[in-house]
Amino acid sequence: MDENQPGPCKIKEISGKRYRCYFELTLAVIGGKWKPIILYHLSLAQAVRFGQLRRGMADVTERMLTRQLRELEADGLVHREVYREVPPRVEYSLTQMGRSLIPLLLQMRAWGVDYEKFLGGDVIFAGEGYESPDMTAGVCG
Repeated sequence: MDENQPGPCKIKEISGKRYRCYFELTLAVIGGKWKPIILYHLSLAQAVRFGQLRRGMADVTERMLTRQLRELEADGLVHREVYREVPPRVEYSLTQMGRSLIPLLLQMRAWGVDYEKFLGGDVIFAGEGYESPDMTAGVCG
């Protein structure tokens, strides 16, 4: 290590999260395969029921979706509203802190579009049934 460079930052710990830098904290909260996708789908509507969310994410298991939603709720990004009806109805929505991630999620999606073009996928996946760069995520033509 260059002696002019500072050493690593001290570890911070708050709300069960341990991190040295803000990238670590951000990834601890929204990292993983499903959380950004869940957050993006929730950003497309005011409130979403569990079944709707699951149908929009074909490869996620019910158990994994439940787990990820619970973690996002515990981290203050997702609000869970339980309606006392028969049958019971539960809706999920983004909190103000969750909504603050929408610009970041849109930038991540735009980067994915650019990266797919870099890989040549814009030609390969130009047909029907694939998500289009100019469409809403998860909606297939």
